[in-house]
Formats: sequence, structure tokens, C-alpha cells
Amino acid sequence: MKTFKITMMVLSVLFFVACNDDDNPGDMGTTPVASKTFELWSVSDASIMGDATFIKNSDNSVTIELDLSGTSSGVMSPAHIHYNTAAEGGAIALTLGTVDGSTGMSSVTVSALDDGTAITYEQLLDFDGYINVHASANDLATLIAQGDIGQNELTGMSETYPLNAVAEASISGEVSFYERVNGETLVKAMLMNTPTDGMHPGHIHYNTAAEGGGIAISLTTLDGNTGMSATNVSMTDDGTMVTYDDMIDFDGYVNFHLSADDLATLVGQGDIGQNALTGESMTYDLGAVADPNISGTATFYERNNGETLINVMLMNTPSGGMHPGHIHFNTAAEGGGIAVTLTTVDGTTGMSATNVGMLDDGTMVTYDDLVDFDGYINIHLSANDLATLVAQGDIGQNALTGMSTTYTLNSVDVPSISGSVMFEERMNGEALATIMLMNTPAGGSHPAHIHMNDAATGGAIIFTFNSVDGSTGMSKTNVSMFDDGASFTYDDVATVNGYVNVHFSANDLATLVAQGNIGINN
Repeated sequence: MKTFKITMMVLSVLFFVACNDDDNPGDMGTTPVASKTFELWSVSDASIMGDATFIKNSDNSVTIELDLSGTSSGVMSPAHIHYNTAAEGGAIALTLGTVDGSTGMSSVTVSALDDGTAITYEQLLDFDGYINVHASANDLATLIAQGDIGQNELTGMSETYPLNAVAEASISGEVSFYERVNGETLVKAMLMNTPTDGMHPGHIHYNTAAEGGGIAISLTTLDGNTGMSATNVSMTDDGTMVTYDDMIDFDGYVNFHLSADDLATLVGQGDIGQNALTGESMTYDLGAVADPNISGTATFYERNNGETLINVMLMNTPSGGMHPGHIHFNTAAEGGGIAVTLTTVDGTTGMSATNVGMLDDGTMVTYDDLVDFDGYINIHLSANDLATLVAQGDIGQNALTGMSTTYTLNSVDVPSISGSVMFEERMNGEALATIMLMNTPAGGSHPAHIHMNDAATGGAIIFTFNSVDGSTGMSKTNVSMFDDGASFTYDDVATVNGYVNVHFSANDLATLVAQGNIGINN
């Protein structure tokens, strides 16, 4: 009987314990309480990508699950968490589960790094690290997937800037700035058509590319085989801390060089940060002057900071020539002092690039100011021959709209001389009047006027043109007011009650070389 009682007591205790365990199933294991997923991007094989999920367990351990798509059945791919960013590289901090190519998955539960240092879920979410997934245990050098984690994760904020061709027209690309959770920046450059096995050093420089400046930040050398470079940026080369917000407002530009032995040859270049172009631009024609073969354009580009990049491009400039250029006040027909000195045009390329943030006298000037500027551009033959112009064009408010009206100027006292007067509308509503006569005597100077009424009736002078140069047969005059100061615009030309007289000379106004009705008398 005693033995039976003891047996029954033991069974009762066992039954109670069993019932107690069934009532609290969580005590038998752990349950997930939080999770965070990081992206794993392709590396050697574009078809392989996926993510890494960090799961916080109720016992404070962490389960790290990798899930890749595009892996091959039968292939086992080791994976690790490394210190630092993927762009910088670093030693292994934690060995992860090997990815089974058949499923693309792996899982490991940890509570410490490989060196025994305890690690929590919260610490991993702020970890300075990245994940590498390797092709196989026998090919650790080949990565099939990679991704920054913890504080190095990308926030999704980014800015991309073009890298333009320089020495080689076929090489160009872009540079992208990506914000990290910790405020640092991943800078990725991509160039197309770089030579195989080429290694192209790159730097962020101070100022604009047009101005030039010292190196601010050294970038990872771009690999010609892939055309890619990736750099983590947290400070300038002199140790000054710099954040993503600083970088997208940086006063700088990027250069990529042909090689470490040929830094002078650039294969890619582009303004960044506050110097990046907004996409707004205005192009003005630069017409031929002394040499009919030389002409081109000046294009004004707006920067993020409101300043202006001015690119001049001329055709048929002599190789080796150097052609100074300036923006002047007023119209080309009127002439005026220098407002802005431009970078000299290189005759070999026909190009110049100038950053404009102020006039030569120090007055601040923005893109909006310049595209409404009362000015014109002169490009000279050389520094020793500023009097000879190779190109010229009105800009800003003086630019031509494309609207024009032409009137015939008939022969009068000299049968061989005739021509036309053309009025072209300016952006500000004024007009450029161009008189063109044929067969004028070389060296002659022919005064010209608009008179009141029609030519048959005759009338007093109401507007004076610049005299026609007999050597060229041309005269250019800005039209904005009559001689008495009253407004005279392009629109008024069509309704003016007048006619044009061109005289033989200032000493012989009685002899007319050309005449024609204009406005309502045409």
C-alpha cells in the first residue's frame, strides 16, 4: 500500500508538470518579436539578387535569413557580415548560414560575433557593416550578392549628375550620390566605353569645372573592365567631416583621368552639388564678322546655385589660335564697355567654358539676370588684335526673336547701288536695323535716315541710322526711339509713316544712293 501511494504521487506530479508545459508553449522555445530587411544587390551575375532579414527573438538572439533569387541548384554559397561599407571593404565580423542554391535561402541564429563579442538585434540594426555572398567555398573572390546593412543602409535619397566626354567622345556616364542612414554618402560612378583593363583615378574638386580647383575628395579608382567606381564619403581628404546634405550642395566637380600616369587627360567630367545644371538654358547665335567662315553659338546654362555656365562654340577657328571673349554692355550695334570677361576660346577645339557669378566690377549676377541682360558678346582674333572680331552676337534682352520685316531700297542717283533695310525684333521689343547695299565704293561712308511721309512727298528726318560702310555695304543700328526721344519699337516699324534715304556722303547729302518707303507707305 505504501509503495502504491508513492507511485500515485509521482504520477500526479508528472501529470501536473505536463499540463503546466502544455499551458505555456512559449516556454519550450523562442518567438520572433521584430524584424528588419536589407537589400542584397547583384554583383557578378545580374540575375542573382535578394534580401537579408534580421529577426529579433524573444530570447534576445537574432535570426538572420538570406533569400536570393536566381541561384543555381547544387551550389552552396558562403555568406558573411563584414565590417565597414561594401565600398570600403573590411574583415569578417560574423559568419552567416551558407545559401543553398536549390532554394536560394540560408538561416542562422546568433547572439555573438565570430570573435565572441555579444551582439543584439538593436546593435545589428546600427552595425557599421555589409553582407557578402560568395560564389562558393572554392571561389570566395567572386561575389554573387552584396548589400550594406545597419547604419550603412541607403535611405533612398539620391542625386545623379552627368559625367561628360572630354578627351574621348565615346566615353561618358554619370555619378550618383546615395544617402546612408548615418548621413554619410555612397558615391557611385559609371562610365561607358572605358578601355578594358584601364584604371581611371577620380576626384571631387573644389569650384566648377570651368574654373578648376584643388582636390577635395579622392574617389576609388574606376575599373575600365566594368566602368564602375564606388566610394564611401564621410570626410574630405583634409579630414573635414562631410554629410550627404553637404555633398548635394557642394561647390565642386568630378574628374576621372585616363590613368595614374596621365592625369592631364580627362575621360569624364561633371559639375556636382550647387554647381549642377538645372536643365534651363538659352542659346545665342554668334555671327561671323572679319572671317565669314567663323561663327557659332554661346549657350547659357543655369546652375542650382543660380550662377551660369557659359559655353562658347565656334566653327572653323584656326588650330592653335587663342581668341579672347567678353560680354559687353548694350547692343552690338551701339557698342559698350566690358561687363564680363569670358574664358579664351581655344582655336583647336573652338570652345571655351566660363562660370559667371558676378560682373567684372564685382556686381553679383544670376542666370535670370544674364538671360535678361542688356548686352552682347565679342570674340576677338587674338590678345594682340582685339580690334579684329571673329564672332559677335546680341544676348539677353537684346537677342532676336526671329521676327523680321524687310524693305527694298532702290537705286536713285547711282544706278548700280541698291539693297534693303531689315528690321529684326529683339526680346525687349526693340529692333535691330540692318542696311545692306550692293556696289558701294570701298572706303565710302553713307549717312542714312528715316524721314517723315513717303519718298514722293518728302519730309523731315525722324530717325538716324549708323552710316553704311562702303567697304562692306552694311550698317547696323539699334532701334528703340526716334531722334526726338519718343519710343520707336519693332511693332512701330510696321505702322510708321516714313521712308529711308541713304546719302552719298556726309558732305554730299543731296546725292542719294538708295531710297525706299517703309511702314504704311511700303
